[in-house]
Amino acid sequence: MTVPTSKDSASSATSDRRVRLRPDVIGVLVIAAAAIAGYLLFPNNLALLTRITAIALLVLSLDLVTGYCGVATLGHAALFGAGAYGAGIVAVHFGMTDPFAMLGFGIIAGALAGLVSGVVVLRAHGLPQLVLSIAIVHLAHEVANKASGWTGGSDGLAGITPDAVFGLYQFDLWGRTAYVFGIVLLILVFVVLRQIVRSPFGMLCRGIRQDPLRVQALGASVNGTLVKMYVISGAVAGAGGALNAISTQVVGLDSLSFTLSAEALVMLVLGGTGSLYGALIGTLTFMWFEDVVSAANPFHWLTIVGALLIAVVLFAPKGLYGTIAAWFAGRKRRSA
Repeated sequence: MTVPTSKDSASSATSDRRVRLRPDVIGVLVIAAAAIAGYLLFPNNLALLTRITAIALLVLSLDLVTGYCGVATLGHAALFGAGAYGAGIVAVHFGMTDPFAMLGFGIIAGALAGLVSGVVVLRAHGLPQLVLSIAIVHLAHEVANKASGWTGGSDGLAGITPDAVFGLYQFDLWGRTAYVFGIVLLILVFVVLRQIVRSPFGMLCRGIRQDPLRVQALGASVNGTLVKMYVISGAVAGAGGALNAISTQVVGLDSLSFTLSAEALVMLVLGGTGSLYGALIGTLTFMWFEDVVSAANPFHWLTIVGALLIAVVLFAPKGLYGTIAAWFAGRKRRSA
């Protein structure tokens, strides 16, 4: 009989750790490969790709509260817009044009908006919760419209001129610096969120989504946990809003629109809820398909997009990523 040594145990632990980290590494490599392909294949559409990256951060943040916590919301654009206006205001009114400082203030503004939204929205459940989230985004839109001295009102907040990244890479007209800046930000956020959703805190959020009464009976604070996730979600959405402000150098009321909130939810459902990969795939698919179809058929493109969404809901109810993952898992079980 062979007794395992401490060295064997250490090597086994290292091997297990490598197995656990492998999906994260694969995810980062896939994002980086897709980003490089987009840069090489569509050099004239980098502004669109940067916009997709910013919206992907919004959809990721929505997935945290809807997919992992089960909180119904149609007001997540309030968090995105808070980040955009936070970054724009400190640049225009306070002269803080360093892109990292703008990004930091956008994250803080988004987190604060997430805290306020979470406290309000989580006081209700079901349909009233959905109504509260809609009220929040409309209130945020109206506040930004009325505070024209700070936000520019309906004209938008212009004059945002971010400095060069590290003093070397200027935000050029072609959007190359903004694109690389956004991709690096997306990868960093993705890695952090992967750790969060797989941590005990993330498992607790999944438990709350499935059975909040049982989690409460075990002694955990359901409302406190959801508020914490809402703050994290707000920080991620704020990062997306700040990226949008830095790349476009203007912030408009469309960053706080109900339409943006609804489209973000559609992208999440399209890709698959409860999966960070699904959020990314849904965002890329919806926005790229929308851009191509609207250019090819500017009069009936909404009809085509609507038909696509109906087909996905009927034939792939788990979303694109969820359906593909379930198919591969079933095939693996059958082969085993």
